[in-house]
Amino acid sequence: MNSTLARVEAAPARSRAAGLFGLALDYYDLGKPRIMYLLLITTAAAMVMAQRGLPPLSVFAWTMLAGALAAMSAGTLNCIYDIDIDRLMRRTASRPLPAGRISVFAATTHACFMGVISFAIFYLRVGHLAAWLSLAGNVYYVVIYTMLLKRRTPQNIVIGGAAGAIPPLVGWAAVTHAIGGPALGLFAIIFLWTPPHFWALALMTETDYHKANVPMLPNVYGDRRTTLEIVIYTAVLVAFSLALYYPMGVMGPAYAIAALALGAVFLVDAAALRRDPGKTAARKLFLFSLVYLALMCAFMVIDRIAF
Repeated sequence: MNSTLARVEAAPARSRAAGLFGLALDYYDLGKPRIMYLLLITTAAAMVMAQRGLPPLSVFAWTMLAGALAAMSAGTLNCIYDIDIDRLMRRTASRPLPAGRISVFAATTHACFMGVISFAIFYLRVGHLAAWLSLAGNVYYVVIYTMLLKRRTPQNIVIGGAAGAIPPLVGWAAVTHAIGGPALGLFAIIFLWTPPHFWALALMTETDYHKANVPMLPNVYGDRRTTLEIVIYTAVLVAFSLALYYPMGVMGPAYAIAALALGAVFLVDAAALRRDPGKTAARKLFLFSLVYLALMCAFMVIDRIAF
C-alpha cells in the first residue's frame, strides 16, 4: 500500500539495478503489476466461490499464470499507446518507455508474446470460455478504454471500468466452464467500485492529468462535481452489494454483515471527501477503496465456503 501511494504521489523512482536484473524489473514494471495483483485477487476469489472451496491445484495454477500474463500484456500495450502522455505526467515520466530504458518495438514484441501465451494456456489448459473472456477483457481495456475513451471523455473510467471487472468471470468460467450469479455480482461490484476509486486518485493527481490533456472528471468539471459523483457511485455500490443478499439471494448473511459494515465506512469517507475535497481526504478514500475491494472478495469467499 505504501508503494502504491509513493507512485501516486510521485515519490522519487527507486534506483534501477544494472544488467539483466534491472532490465527484468523494467519489463515487470511495464506490465503494471499492482493492477495485475488486484485482477488476480478477484479471479482467485471467483474460482474459490465457484468451487465452494479450493479448486484443483492445476486449474488454479494455470489460471493464475495465464491471468498474470494477460494482465501484463494489456498493461504493456497501454503503456505503449500512452507513451506521449506518460512523458508529461510526473508520476509516470519514470516508467521504462518514456524514460527510454525499453524501446517501443521491444515492448510491443514482449506484450504480444505474453498475450499469445496467455490465450494458449487458457484455451489448452483451462477452458475455452475462460480464454475468450480473458481476451475480450484485454481488447476492451486496450482498444475501448485506452485508445477510444481515455483521451476523449471524462466518463472514460465509468465505461472503461468493465475491463477490470471481467477477471471474476474468467475465474468462475475456469472452474465451471460457465458464468454464475456470484461472479456476475462481483463483476458489478468492481464495475461500480472503479469510478470512486479512480476519481479519488484523480483528485490526488489532478495537475498531472491537466498537463497531459487527459479529461478526467476533476480537471474537466471540478472538485465539487467529482466528489458528488463519488458519493452517488459509492451509494449505488453499497446498495447493490446489499441487494446481492436481499432481494437477489446470491450471497448469504455473513457476506451481508460485512457488506453493510464496509459499505458504511466507504460512504462515510466519500461524504468526508465531499465536505472537504482535499488531497488528504482523497488519499484516505483511495486507500480504503483498495481495502474495501480486498475484504469484499474475502467475505464473498468465506460466505460461499462456510454457509
